[in-house]
Amino acid sequence: MTKGYKNKLGIIGKKLGMTQYFDKEGDAVPVTVIEITENIIRDIKTKEKNGYTALQLGSNIKKEKHLTKPLLGNLKKKKLPNLSYLKEFRIKPDELKDFKIGDAIDTTKTLTPNERVDIAGISIGKGFQGMVKLHHKSRGFRSHGSKSIRAPGSIGGHTFPGRVFPGKRMPSMMGNEMVTVKNLKVVEFNKEKNIVFIKGAVPGTEGSLLTIRPASKL
Repeated sequence: MTKGYKNKLGIIGKKLGMTQYFDKEGDAVPVTVIEITENIIRDIKTKEKNGYTALQLGSNIKKEKHLTKPLLGNLKKKKLPNLSYLKEFRIKPDELKDFKIGDAIDTTKTLTPNERVDIAGISIGKGFQGMVKLHHKSRGFRSHGSKSIRAPGSIGGHTFPGRVFPGKRMPSMMGNEMVTVKNLKVVEFNKEKNIVFIKGAVPGTEGSLLTIRPASKL
């Protein structure tokens, strides 16, 4: 059952894509469409047992064959559906009494129109990239037989310091990392279809799971 809570927890959603939303003034606003899937309390972390207080939410129900046996056994023990995606959200110790395992979080507390949120997700992977695309470096000359048009060039000193400093920007993998976009505006929330429209772009591909939290800074 869905229970209303006073505090504003983070929730889990699934990115569906981007489109346009026409506001009351008739202006076209670029929005990301996010489906709010199940947000069921799977576990409660306490100070005495775990050293901190938090709620572990589960989402994205899948078939049993897609879950590990330890996770599947734990879910069956608590009589919960096959939640494949788990995420923890810290809360205050005095708020633990308002929650119990198996409850669904009331998403309307976080997804109020004109509310500001922070959204985190895994960015789109671009594979192994060079200096120009990854670090926006300038390319070399294309004339006089140049063989270093997009090459990184020299990476170290001559006689001093005679080595490469740690942290030197080099070609490497691009994307496929956790990214957080802050202070995004909630344009509209369709409670019947559990779909929220967020102004602007958010990390991830279509179908990827996102974490939506109340904005840390306004």
